[in-house]
Amino acid sequence: MIKSIISPVYFYSKNVCRALSTAAVPKIKEERVKVRNYDINYVKVGTGAHNVLFLPGALGTIWTEGKPQVEGFNREKFTLVAWDPPGYGKSRPPEKEFTTDFYEKDADMAHELMKELGMTKYSLMGFSDGGITGLIQAAKYPDAVNKLVVWGSNAFILPQELEMYNKIKDISAWSKRMRDPLIEVYGEKLFAKYWASWVEAMEAIYKEKNANICSEFLKHIKCPTFILYGQKDPLVNSSHVSHLHTHIDGSRIYLYPEGKHHIHLRYAEDFNKRVQEFLLLP
Repeated sequence: MIKSIISPVYFYSKNVCRALSTAAVPKIKEERVKVRNYDINYVKVGTGAHNVLFLPGALGTIWTEGKPQVEGFNREKFTLVAWDPPGYGKSRPPEKEFTTDFYEKDADMAHELMKELGMTKYSLMGFSDGGITGLIQAAKYPDAVNKLVVWGSNAFILPQELEMYNKIKDISAWSKRMRDPLIEVYGEKLFAKYWASWVEAMEAIYKEKNANICSEFLKHIKCPTFILYGQKDPLVNSSHVSHLHTHIDGSRIYLYPEGKHHIHLRYAEDFNKRVQEFLLLP
Protein backbone atom coordinates (compact mmCIF):
# COMPACT_ATOMS: atom_id res chain seq x y z
CA MET A 1 0.00 0.00 0.00
CA ILE A 2 1.03 3.60 -0.41
CA LYS A 3 2.97 4.17 2.79
CA SER A 4 1.35 7.47 3.70
CA ILE A 5 -2.14 5.96 3.77
CA ILE A 6 -3.56 3.45 6.23
CA SER A 7 -5.91 0.83 4.84
CA PRO A 8 -9.55 0.87 5.98
CA VAL A 9 -8.99 -2.78 6.86
CA TYR A 10 -6.64 -3.48 9.75
CA PHE A 11 -5.14 -6.83 10.60
CA TYR A 12 -3.39 -7.97 13.75
CA SER A 13 0.10 -9.33 13.75
CA LYS A 14 0.75 -12.11 16.25
CA ASN A 15 2.70 -9.70 18.40
CA VAL A 16 -0.18 -7.23 18.54
CA CYS A 17 -2.56 -10.02 19.50
CA ARG A 18 -0.28 -11.09 22.34
CA ALA A 19 0.11 -7.52 23.54
CA LEU A 20 -3.64 -7.01 23.75
CA SER A 21 -4.18 -9.92 26.12
CA THR A 22 -1.86 -11.13 28.83
CA ALA A 23 -4.16 -13.96 29.87
CA ALA A 24 -5.17 -17.01 27.89
CA VAL A 25 -8.58 -16.59 26.31
CA PRO A 26 -10.81 -19.66 25.88
CA LYS A 27 -11.37 -20.69 22.28
CA ILE A 28 -14.46 -19.00 20.87
CA LYS A 29 -16.67 -21.07 18.61
CA GLU A 30 -17.72 -19.66 15.27
CA GLU A 31 -21.15 -20.66 13.99
CA ARG A 32 -23.29 -20.07 10.92
CA VAL A 33 -26.95 -19.25 10.55
CA LYS A 34 -29.04 -18.90 7.41
CA VAL A 35 -30.13 -15.31 6.79
CA ARG A 36 -31.85 -14.89 3.43
CA ASN A 37 -29.45 -16.24 0.81
CA TYR A 38 -26.34 -16.09 3.02
CA ASP A 39 -24.92 -18.44 5.61
CA ILE A 40 -23.79 -15.76 8.06
CA ASN A 41 -20.69 -16.53 10.11
CA TYR A 42 -20.78 -15.15 13.65
CA VAL A 43 -19.56 -15.57 17.20
CA LYS A 44 -21.53 -15.03 20.38
CA VAL A 45 -19.85 -14.54 23.74
CA GLY A 46 -21.19 -13.71 27.18
CA THR A 47 -24.47 -14.26 28.99
CA GLY A 48 -25.29 -10.68 29.98
CA ALA A 49 -28.70 -9.07 29.61
CA HIS A 50 -27.44 -6.33 27.26
CA ASN A 51 -27.16 -7.67 23.69
CA VAL A 52 -24.62 -5.97 21.41
CA LEU A 53 -23.75 -6.52 17.74
CA PHE A 54 -20.25 -5.61 16.52
CA LEU A 55 -20.13 -4.49 12.86
CA PRO A 56 -16.67 -4.53 11.18
CA GLY A 57 -15.56 -2.22 8.38
CA ALA A 58 -14.82 -2.63 4.66
CA LEU A 59 -13.80 -6.21 3.84
CA GLY A 60 -13.46 -6.71 7.61
CA THR A 61 -14.25 -9.84 9.60
CA ILE A 62 -14.81 -10.82 13.21
CA TRP A 63 -11.16 -11.46 13.97
CA THR A 64 -9.48 -8.88 11.75
CA GLU A 65 -11.32 -6.01 13.41
CA GLY A 66 -13.24 -7.12 16.48
CA LYS A 67 -10.80 -9.27 18.44
CA PRO A 68 -10.24 -6.96 21.47
CA GLN A 69 -13.97 -6.35 21.79
CA VAL A 70 -14.96 -10.00 21.46
CA GLU A 71 -12.33 -10.99 24.00
CA GLY A 72 -12.48 -7.93 26.23
CA PHE A 73 -16.14 -7.13 26.89
CA ASN A 74 -17.64 -8.03 30.27
CA ARG A 75 -19.38 -11.36 29.67
CA GLU A 76 -21.56 -11.13 32.76
CA LYS A 77 -23.11 -7.82 31.68
CA PHE A 78 -23.13 -8.25 27.90
CA THR A 79 -23.92 -10.82 25.26
CA LEU A 80 -21.73 -9.76 22.35
CA VAL A 81 -22.31 -10.93 18.79
CA ALA A 82 -19.80 -10.20 16.00
CA TRP A 83 -20.35 -11.16 12.38
CA ASP A 84 -18.64 -11.48 9.05
CA PRO A 85 -20.92 -9.23 6.94
CA PRO A 86 -22.60 -10.79 3.88
CA GLY A 87 -19.99 -11.80 1.32
CA TYR A 88 -17.06 -11.09 3.66
CA GLY A 89 -14.82 -13.56 5.46
CA LYS A 90 -16.65 -16.85 6.04
CA SER A 91 -20.08 -15.41 5.20
CA ARG A 92 -19.68 -16.52 1.59
CA PRO A 93 -20.69 -17.75 -0.90
CA PRO A 94 -22.35 -15.86 -2.46
CA GLU A 95 -19.88 -13.08 -3.08
CA LYS A 96 -20.51 -9.48 -2.06
CA GLU A 97 -22.37 -7.26 -4.52
CA PHE A 98 -21.12 -3.69 -4.12
CA THR A 99 -24.26 -1.87 -5.23
CA THR A 100 -24.88 1.74 -4.25
CA ASP A 101 -27.30 0.51 -1.58
CA PHE A 102 -25.16 -2.28 -0.11
CA TYR A 103 -24.96 -0.53 3.26
CA GLU A 104 -28.73 -0.57 3.62
CA LYS A 105 -28.85 -4.21 2.55
CA ASP A 106 -26.26 -5.03 5.21
CA ALA A 107 -28.31 -3.14 7.81
CA ASP A 108 -31.36 -5.23 6.95
CA MET A 109 -29.31 -8.43 7.11
CA ALA A 110 -27.80 -7.50 10.47
CA HIS A 111 -31.26 -6.92 11.90
CA GLU A 112 -32.42 -10.27 10.50
CA LEU A 113 -29.39 -11.96 12.06
CA MET A 114 -30.26 -10.64 15.52
CA LYS A 115 -33.86 -11.81 15.09
CA GLU A 116 -32.61 -15.26 14.08
CA LEU A 117 -30.55 -15.35 17.28
CA GLY A 118 -33.62 -14.44 19.32
CA MET A 119 -32.38 -10.95 20.18
CA THR A 120 -35.25 -8.56 19.58
CA LYS A 121 -33.57 -5.70 21.48
CA TYR A 122 -29.89 -4.92 21.03
CA SER A 123 -27.24 -2.21 20.75
CA LEU A 124 -24.86 -1.65 17.84
CA MET A 125 -21.12 -1.02 17.66
CA GLY A 126 -20.05 -0.06 14.15
CA PHE A 127 -16.54 0.64 12.90
CA SER A 128 -15.96 2.56 9.65
CA ASP A 129 -18.21 0.90 7.02
CA GLY A 130 -19.83 -1.00 9.89
CA GLY A 131 -20.69 2.33 11.47
CA ILE A 132 -22.52 3.34 8.29
CA THR A 133 -24.44 0.07 8.48
CA GLY A 134 -25.20 0.82 12.13
CA LEU A 135 -26.47 4.34 11.41
CA ILE A 136 -28.92 2.99 8.84
CA GLN A 137 -29.94 0.08 11.04
CA ALA A 138 -30.65 2.33 14.03
CA ALA A 139 -32.76 4.60 11.84
CA LYS A 140 -34.75 1.82 10.20
CA TYR A 141 -35.34 -0.30 13.30
CA PRO A 142 -35.79 2.13 16.20
CA ASP A 143 -37.85 -0.33 18.24
CA ALA A 144 -35.04 -2.89 18.15
CA VAL A 145 -31.91 -0.75 18.59
CA ASN A 146 -31.25 0.23 22.19
CA LYS A 147 -28.03 2.27 21.75
CA LEU A 148 -25.59 3.04 18.95
CA VAL A 149 -21.80 3.41 19.02
CA VAL A 150 -19.92 4.46 15.85
CA TRP A 151 -16.32 5.41 15.09
CA GLY A 152 -14.36 6.11 11.91
CA SER A 153 -17.64 6.49 10.01
CA ASN A 154 -19.00 8.97 7.47
CA ALA A 155 -22.44 9.76 6.08
CA PHE A 156 -21.11 11.35 2.87
CA ILE A 157 -17.94 11.37 0.75
CA LEU A 158 -15.63 14.34 0.38
CA PRO A 159 -13.78 14.93 -2.94
CA GLN A 160 -10.38 14.35 -1.32
CA GLU A 161 -11.61 11.08 0.17
CA LEU A 162 -12.70 9.79 -3.23
CA GLU A 163 -9.31 10.80 -4.61
CA MET A 164 -7.60 8.84 -1.84
CA TYR A 165 -9.72 5.74 -2.51
CA ASN A 166 -8.64 5.79 -6.15
CA LYS A 167 -4.98 6.06 -5.17
CA ILE A 168 -5.22 2.77 -3.31
CA LYS A 169 -7.60 0.99 -5.71
CA ASP A 170 -4.79 -1.14 -7.18
CA ILE A 171 -3.68 -3.59 -4.45
CA SER A 172 -0.21 -3.87 -6.04
CA ALA A 173 0.43 -0.40 -4.58
CA TRP A 174 -0.18 -1.73 -1.07
CA SER A 175 2.62 -2.77 1.22
CA LYS A 176 3.16 -6.51 1.68
CA ARG A 177 2.33 -6.16 5.38
CA MET A 178 -1.12 -4.79 4.62
CA ARG A 179 -1.79 -6.89 1.53
CA ASP A 180 -0.86 -10.39 2.70
CA PRO A 181 -3.43 -10.83 5.51
CA LEU A 182 -6.25 -9.88 3.13
CA ILE A 183 -4.93 -12.34 0.58
CA GLU A 184 -5.01 -14.97 3.32
CA VAL A 185 -8.71 -14.28 3.91
CA TYR A 186 -9.87 -13.88 0.30
CA GLY A 187 -7.11 -15.07 -1.99
CA GLU A 188 -5.29 -12.53 -4.16
CA LYS A 189 -7.75 -12.60 -7.06
CA LEU A 190 -10.91 -12.10 -5.00
CA PHE A 191 -9.26 -9.55 -2.74
CA ALA A 192 -8.22 -7.44 -5.75
CA LYS A 193 -11.71 -7.76 -7.23
CA TYR A 194 -13.44 -6.89 -3.95
CA TRP A 195 -11.30 -3.86 -3.22
CA ALA A 196 -11.66 -2.46 -6.73
CA SER A 197 -15.42 -3.05 -6.52
CA TRP A 198 -15.61 -1.25 -3.17
CA VAL A 199 -13.80 1.80 -4.61
CA GLU A 200 -16.07 1.73 -7.66
CA ALA A 201 -19.11 1.65 -5.36
CA MET A 202 -17.82 4.78 -3.62
CA GLU A 203 -17.37 6.44 -7.03
CA ALA A 204 -20.92 5.49 -7.98
CA ILE A 205 -22.33 6.87 -4.71
CA TYR A 206 -20.36 10.07 -5.26
CA LYS A 207 -21.64 10.53 -8.82
CA GLU A 208 -25.15 9.08 -8.66
CA LYS A 209 -26.16 10.08 -5.13
CA ASN A 210 -24.36 13.42 -4.90
CA ALA A 211 -21.76 11.92 -2.54
CA ASN A 212 -24.46 11.03 -0.02
CA ILE A 213 -24.10 7.67 1.71
CA CYS A 214 -26.74 7.81 4.43
CA SER A 215 -27.29 11.40 5.61
CA GLU A 216 -31.05 11.15 5.10
CA PHE A 217 -31.22 8.45 7.79
CA LEU A 218 -29.60 10.47 10.58
CA LYS A 219 -32.70 12.42 11.58
CA HIS A 220 -34.52 9.16 12.18
CA ILE A 221 -32.02 7.89 14.78
CA LYS A 222 -33.71 8.22 18.16
CA CYS A 223 -31.55 5.99 20.36
CA PRO A 224 -28.67 7.32 22.50
CA THR A 225 -25.62 7.55 20.21
CA PHE A 226 -21.91 7.66 21.06
CA ILE A 227 -19.52 8.95 18.36
CA LEU A 228 -15.81 8.32 18.90
CA TYR A 229 -13.04 9.66 16.68
CA GLY A 230 -9.27 9.66 16.33
CA GLN A 231 -8.24 13.22 15.53
CA LYS A 232 -5.38 12.04 13.31
CA ASP A 233 -7.59 9.76 11.24
CA PRO A 234 -6.18 9.88 7.68
CA LEU A 235 -9.29 8.30 6.17
CA VAL A 236 -12.22 10.12 7.75
CA ASN A 237 -12.23 13.91 7.93
CA SER A 238 -13.22 15.53 11.22
CA SER A 239 -16.15 17.23 9.49
CA HIS A 240 -17.92 13.88 9.53
CA VAL A 241 -17.96 13.86 13.32
CA SER A 242 -19.56 17.29 13.40
CA HIS A 243 -22.09 16.24 10.77
CA LEU A 244 -23.13 13.14 12.69
CA HIS A 245 -23.28 14.97 16.01
CA THR A 246 -25.34 17.83 14.54
CA HIS A 247 -27.87 15.59 12.84
CA ILE A 248 -28.32 12.89 15.50
CA ASP A 249 -30.33 14.28 18.38
CA GLY A 250 -28.75 13.85 21.79
CA SER A 251 -25.54 12.26 20.49
CA ARG A 252 -22.28 12.58 22.38
CA ILE A 253 -18.65 12.63 21.22
CA TYR A 254 -15.33 11.40 22.59
CA LEU A 255 -12.07 12.33 20.84
CA TYR A 256 -8.69 10.59 20.92
CA PRO A 257 -6.20 13.42 20.14
CA GLU A 258 -3.47 11.05 18.93
CA GLY A 259 -5.82 8.43 17.54
CA LYS A 260 -6.03 7.44 13.90
CA HIS A 261 -8.63 5.22 12.23
CA HIS A 262 -8.49 2.10 14.39
CA ILE A 263 -8.94 3.59 17.85
CA HIS A 264 -10.72 0.45 19.08
CA LEU A 265 -7.52 -1.49 18.44
CA ARG A 266 -4.84 0.98 19.50
CA TYR A 267 -6.72 2.06 22.63
CA ALA A 268 -8.59 -1.21 23.14
CA GLU A 269 -8.76 -1.17 26.94
CA ASP A 270 -9.79 2.48 27.24
CA PHE A 271 -12.16 2.18 24.28
CA ASN A 272 -13.89 -0.87 25.72
CA LYS A 273 -14.23 0.80 29.11
CA ARG A 274 -15.82 3.95 27.69
CA VAL A 275 -18.16 2.09 25.36
CA GLN A 276 -19.32 -0.33 28.04
CA GLU A 277 -19.98 2.52 30.46
CA PHE A 278 -22.07 4.26 27.79
CA LEU A 279 -24.03 1.12 26.97
CA LEU A 280 -24.83 0.49 30.63
CA LEU A 281 -26.13 4.00 31.28
CA PRO A 282 -29.85 3.96 32.20
